[in-house]
Amino acid sequence: MLLGFDPGKDKCGVAILETDGKIIYHQVISSPEAVSTLQNLSQKFQVTKLVMGNQTTAKTWEKRLKQEMGNLPIILIDERYSTLEARDRYWQMYPPQGLIRLVPQGMREPPRPIDDIVAIILLERYLVEVRSQDE
Repeated sequence: MLLGFDPGKDKCGVAILETDGKIIYHQVISSPEAVSTLQNLSQKFQVTKLVMGNQTTAKTWEKRLKQEMGNLPIILIDERYSTLEARDRYWQMYPPQGLIRLVPQGMREPPRPIDDIVAIILLERYLVEVRSQDE
């Protein structure tokens, strides 16, 4: 199992994917509870790798997680444009209902934070990268 982590100052996205890409779990959590949540998820789902974005707060989080998560390998992945991609993915996962369907997708704002969907996208990018190296 792979653990995806979209680190942030106030909130973070977490996701668990099987190596075949099947989504097992995803949630937005507050930053103060991130380490304990990551530890719990990694034990519960027997995680083999933690994949996280490489931008804004990545270096600080990476250092902290290396101290707190033991020997769990941490892979940094390019997270550029992942938020834009996550906005589109949100509407695929949760199709709009009612009148909001009439609003063009580019003008719709997801009704909740999408950091967990960003974590899913980071994991998918990692899996694509790994598969392309295997070919």
